[in-house]
Order: sequence, then C-alpha cells, then structure tokens
Amino acid sequence: MDSQRNILLIALLFVSFLLYQQWNVETSPQPQGQGVTQQAQTSGDVPVGSDAVQPMADAAVSEDLITIESDVLKLTVDTEGGDVVRAELRQYDDELNSEKKFVLLKSEPGHTFTAQSGLIGASGIDTPQGRAQFNVSAKEFVLDNGQDELRVPMTMVKDGITYTKTYALNRGSYAIDVTYTVDNQSAETASVKMYAQLKQTLMDDGGSLTMPTYRGGVYSADNQKYEKYSFDDMQDKNLNLTISVNPSTKEEGWAAMMQHYFVSAWIPREEGDTNLFTRTENGQGFIGFLMPPVQIAPGTEDTLKTTLWVGPKLQDEMKATATNLELTVDYGWLWFIARPLHSLLTFIQSLVSNWGVAIILMTMVIRGLMYPLTKAQYTSMAKMRMLQPKLQEMRERIGDDRQRMSQEMMELYKKEKVNPLGGCLPLILQMPIFIAFYWSLMESVELRHAPFMLWIQDLSAQDPYYVLPVLMGASMFLIQKMSPSTITDPMQQKIMNFMPIMFTVFFLWFPSGLVLYWLVSNIMTLIQQFLIYRSLEKKGLHSRA
Repeated sequence: MDSQRNILLIALLFVSFLLYQQWNVETSPQPQGQGVTQQAQTSGDVPVGSDAVQPMADAAVSEDLITIESDVLKLTVDTEGGDVVRAELRQYDDELNSEKKFVLLKSEPGHTFTAQSGLIGASGIDTPQGRAQFNVSAKEFVLDNGQDELRVPMTMVKDGITYTKTYALNRGSYAIDVTYTVDNQSAETASVKMYAQLKQTLMDDGGSLTMPTYRGGVYSADNQKYEKYSFDDMQDKNLNLTISVNPSTKEEGWAAMMQHYFVSAWIPREEGDTNLFTRTENGQGFIGFLMPPVQIAPGTEDTLKTTLWVGPKLQDEMKATATNLELTVDYGWLWFIARPLHSLLTFIQSLVSNWGVAIILMTMVIRGLMYPLTKAQYTSMAKMRMLQPKLQEMRERIGDDRQRMSQEMMELYKKEKVNPLGGCLPLILQMPIFIAFYWSLMESVELRHAPFMLWIQDLSAQDPYYVLPVLMGASMFLIQKMSPSTITDPMQQKIMNFMPIMFTVFFLWFPSGLVLYWLVSNIMTLIQQFLIYRSLEKKGLHSRA
C-alpha cells in the first residue's frame, strides 16, 4: 500500500467517522424502566405522584420577577413558583465581540428554556389552582465585592406552615443550591415531595456533518453514568426510572439538558429512591426528577435540597458538583484518549496563554510521539516499492492462478522480511489519536471565542476568509506530490488528484481551531516525510522513479 492510497484511506476513515457521529447524534437508544415504584404522570408544569392531586395547567411567566446576580451569573426568578426563567452567563459573550452576554435559560416567543422546582403532595404548594406565590424583600440581589455567598430567601405561609425557598449562589460558581425549608407550626403532620425539572421548547437535536453536536436531554442514573434522551425519545416514550440517591456516597444521579458548550442540570441531594422522568406537552419537553416524600411533624421543620448547574461545560467544576456530570463533555467512544489530550492541551495553554499556539504545540507533540509509527509506515512502503518489479514479473509468469500467486507472494514477503500491512497498520493506530484530538477540540468550551492571531479571532468558528482550509488543501497536495505512486489506473489517479480539493471544500465549514490542527499535522507530516525519505535514500531503500 503506497502513501497515496493511505491518503485515500484517511479520507474514507475520516468521512465515515463524521457520518457515524452524525448518525449517533440523531439516533439514541431508549432505556427501559428499571425498578419503577412510582409513575411520574405529569400534566402542565408539575409532575404528579400517585398520591398527588391533579396539577395546574401550564402557566406563562408572570410579571413579578426578581434578579439574582453573582460574578458569573445573572438569574431572573419568577416569584410565582420561584422558577429560574432566565440565566445570563456574565463571562461569555453571546456572539464574538458582542456587548450582549450569552443567555442559556430564557423565556422568549418561540423558545422557552426554564429551570423549575417546587413542592407537591398532601401539603404541597403547587396545586391545580396555581403555583406558590412567594414574597421577597427586594427586587434585586447582588453578590457584593468581598462576599463569597449570596443567599436569597423567598417565603410563603399556607395553613400554618411556612415555606422558604432559598437560592444560594457562590462566587465563581455555576452551581446553585436550591433549598426548601418547611416550618410546620400546624397541628398536623405535613407531607411534601420536592420536584425539579428543565422545560424546553422541542427542537432539532442540532449539529451538522462537520460539527455533530447534540442538543437535548441527558441523565445519569445508578449504573447508567451518562445517557442521552433526545427530544424525539421524549415524544416516543416517557422516561420513567427510579434511582437510588445517597449524597454521602456520591450516588446522586442527575437530569439535564445540554447543547454545544453549555449544560443545565438538576442534581437531587435528598437520600432515597428518586423518580427520574421525561414528558412532552404543548410543544415543550421536560426532564427532571421527583424526590421521595418527606413527613414533617407538628412543631418541627425540615429542609429539602437540590442543586442546579447552569453554565458552560467546565469539566473540573462539574466533576466537583456531581458525580459523572463532567461526562456531558461528550468525547464519544474515544473519551479515554480525548480526556488526557484535553488536559495536556489545557496545560500547554496555561504556559503560552494562547489556544491557537497551544493547538500547534499539541499537534507537534502528537506527531512527535507518533514519529516511530510514521517511520515504520514509510519504511514498509519503500520496501514494498522495491519489490514491485519482482511482483510484476511474478504476475506475468503465473498469470491468472490466484492461489499460486498468493503463495509465492507470501514466500517473497517472508524472504525479503517485508510486512505487506506495515504501511497500513501504523495509519490505523494513528487514526484514533487524530479523532480523539478532533473531539477534544470540538467539545472544549475554552475555545469558544478564543482568539489566535491576525484574522482568526474565534477558534470555534470557521475561518472567515478560508485561508486555513486552502493552506490545508495545499499541504495535502504537497504530501501527494512528495509521495511516489505505483497507481496506474486512470480512475484511481483522478480520485487521488481530486482528494485535496474535496478536503479543502469539506474543511471550509470546520471551526478554524480544527483546521489549524489538521494544517499543522500536514506540515509535520511533510517534514517527517522529507527526513524519512532522505534517510531511506541513504540506505538505498527509496526511489523516486
């Protein structure tokens, strides 16, 4: 196998990989219910357990809103229900160089994405007549300089029971603690169940052939560390699982909705069997959980706690917030390679303070580590070329006797100590590393709006002037020209000549960070190819004839 056939193999493998990833985004298995003890039938915005009354109908966002602001988040909370109806990420621009900040949760015409939570049950405050109406001490709450935590209590009193819903935001954190304190000063035992869910307008899963990203539901439950549950899955069948929650042993589980670079997730913090559910209604998709019932005796109080993550996919921070939440940074089936590559890339960036330079250095490291494989590949190809005259003479002598031809070829390879797959196997070993690095770049929120130099001001966006894709195609063309070919079939020659053009067009829509990686990889290949061929020529193993 010569190097031009290798280029064709790379193209086929890479395109096949992209097609597979796009198919994987559009189709996901529907998990079966396991250990279900309680059906999470729902209607409107509130899930209903077997002992709950019929819930209220879906309600619009009220006009009685408050804002809660930390150094990284600005939340808008509806005092009716206490839901987060808007979440602005203060550290992330909406578009490159935009004065507007990125809004993850929102309630706008045509697109609703909110984080809801509440209490149902015999003593619940979410009923068919309406959601809880909380009282607050102010309209705006801001984390002051020098303050590490901001707590915002919202209260209501019903039937001698005081309900306090508290939002707690910490400096630099996208994890929000949401607690319900139930102070029962009535004469009877209060029984409540806390629920939390994410509600979003149904839409396409997202992604494209070159950027096969995912938008939709995802959850973690017991032995299922990370499972996608798309909007199509929700419409086909409601998810209904019972998960065992034990915060002391980090057995938590969570329900989330994610998109490229960002994720919103509810994490239950109360021990016991928790029901995980999805449903759809009126063009909206829901994913969330229903906690086990809690009994509060007269004259006592109890606190129920959950955590809401609303922010970027920052792996270390998410890992510290909930078990397996960092898996929403979806590296695919090569995660065990992509994750350390991302860690190394982050380390290099911390030294050079430029993600583009870090990509270049990282690519050089990868190509350097794979140099022995590359050298073995070209050496094997050179030996195979040296045997071409003998193989041609063998074909003319033997004719159409394929069995005899195969036997004598194997004897020749054995005699000359040549492995016919030597040029192919190193390439196959390299592809998982290339693909894993591709995913580590594509999933890194750190590259969003990250500048490189000159006209490349966003490594997560395509090159606005298509310079990098053109240079990448030119480098691919040079690799072909430097690689002597034994291809004589006119059709194969046309395919090989067309390959750099096809890849150039294909890469026009790739994020510039990925194109930069491929360009530098090609340049490194050219340098290594030159050095290897020069060494082989000295040994008499390489001929440009």
